[in-house]
Amino acid sequence: MRAPVQAQRSRPTAKSGDLAAEVIHDAQRLVGLEVALARHELKDLAMANAVAAGLVVSGGLLVVLGVLVAIPSLVVFLVPWHWQAAAAWIALYVLLGLVLVLYGKTRFRVGLPAKTLASLKENKEWALRRMKSTVR
Repeated sequence: MRAPVQAQRSRPTAKSGDLAAEVIHDAQRLVGLEVALARHELKDLAMANAVAAGLVVSGGLLVVLGVLVAIPSLVVFLVPWHWQAAAAWIALYVLLGLVLVLYGKTRFRVGLPAKTLASLKENKEWALRRMKSTVR
């Protein structure tokens, strides 16, 4: 079992090979944690995009439904007292569908995971500092 990192640092007789092995082990652990963070962020992004896609599909479905109502309404249009009701339904479905499509489009987020990138930058700086202190 490995001793804690702080205990190993306090030993003045530690060999540079041991220190390099420790740095490599820490770097490997760090890479594993970075991969886990990236997976978590990508999972969150996928879930948010799935909700947005559902809204876009629902809006598109309502627009298609509005068009499908428009065809029978042409028949109703021939009867003068029913066309107002058919036009109101068409307008309602199309308007609701467009609102859902536009709202869904605003919910899509595409980009690099910001937390992972910031963490990678920090870890790079840490590793460079660690390697420089090992060389001394």
